[in-house]
Amino acid sequence: MPENTAPALRPRTGAGVHPGKPGSQSALRQRNQQRILSALATGGPQTQAELSRQTGLSSATVSNIVREMNGNRLVITEPTTSSGRRALSVRLNDTGAVAVGIDIGRRHVRVVLASLGYRILEEEAVPLPLGHCAEEGMDAAADLLAKLLGQAGVDRAAVLGAGVGIPGPIDRRTGTVVHGAILPEWVGINIREALAERLGTPVHVDNDANLGALAQVTWGPHRGTDNLVFVKVASGIGAGLIINGALFYGHLGITGEIGHATVSEHGVVCRCGNRGCLETVASTSVMIELLSRGAGEPIQTADIVDRAAARDPATLRIIDDAGLAVGRAAANVANTLNPEIIVLGGSLTGLGDTFLAPVRRGFIRHCVPLVGESTQVLMSSLGDRAEALGAAALVLGRHGARLG
Repeated sequence: MPENTAPALRPRTGAGVHPGKPGSQSALRQRNQQRILSALATGGPQTQAELSRQTGLSSATVSNIVREMNGNRLVITEPTTSSGRRALSVRLNDTGAVAVGIDIGRRHVRVVLASLGYRILEEEAVPLPLGHCAEEGMDAAADLLAKLLGQAGVDRAAVLGAGVGIPGPIDRRTGTVVHGAILPEWVGINIREALAERLGTPVHVDNDANLGALAQVTWGPHRGTDNLVFVKVASGIGAGLIINGALFYGHLGITGEIGHATVSEHGVVCRCGNRGCLETVASTSVMIELLSRGAGEPIQTADIVDRAAARDPATLRIIDDAGLAVGRAAANVANTLNPEIIVLGGSLTGLGDTFLAPVRRGFIRHCVPLVGESTQVLMSSLGDRAEALGAAALVLGRHGARLG
């Protein structure tokens, strides 16, 4: 297959398929319901007449949909007056409309359901085979979403949208994964369109490190931080940038690719084609490869944490080397952006100070002194949930929902 040709995606059947074919009456009703939910999420309580004007739907259509949503506990209606006339005020029921956050990794998919009040209703992760194709990952996400909606007793039409995190650069113009992703099987695929068809709801796609950064200033202890860098260390290494209170995307959306910063000019060749990239010395894939030499059984990321806790000398040396390299790369970012906080995330958060200490040493060694002294370098408190939580926050923010 030519390099720039995206593989065809087969229509999907079974669990997770959105109800009703495109153009069907049920699909039209669901889209109209989501328009009303979005209007209420953005504009707050409104009368039915105001909803009609804002959405462009007829008064009769709004009345019928509001009646149905009230029966499903998606909205709360109350008598009111408007221009001296009796009217019906409609407001969202916090336990009704939900945002979906999806994190698709190299070996897993995690889905969370969040209410408009930023309360997690359901959450679950399932494993994926290494090297899974896009269809397999999206099908797993759709099936898991269907399961969680059932467990929560939430109607699919109550879903405002789904945020999706992918471990790789995303071209924001097209919503496609570009070369350099940890999931090469996904390169060139328009996830936004393909997954929206499976889920039956609008989809917003972003790089997983960006969503990890968003999670830190939304769900984590760093709410209100204006300048923050989130560094995700996993099979790949990337950074999400919060600058002046907002995610920074640059020209095309391809930012924070610190995993491909050169740390050794004569190092091994990286998957990106360059030599001596940070990922070639500090990613979990490299750690696993080094520790697996001579091991009687395959090593997993969880084994790195367990071996470190047991004070295995080889594991501690590999972690120390990786931490120093990550700290050096983080220092280069800090010298450029001068953030308040740098947060480490990814699958090694369970290492705690064992990983954080060498990162801090490398950071201080390569930072401008004043930047090093004034920048906090911390481990994420959100663990491996950060990217999915950030994906849900992306949807809530787009629909005007804000933390109180």
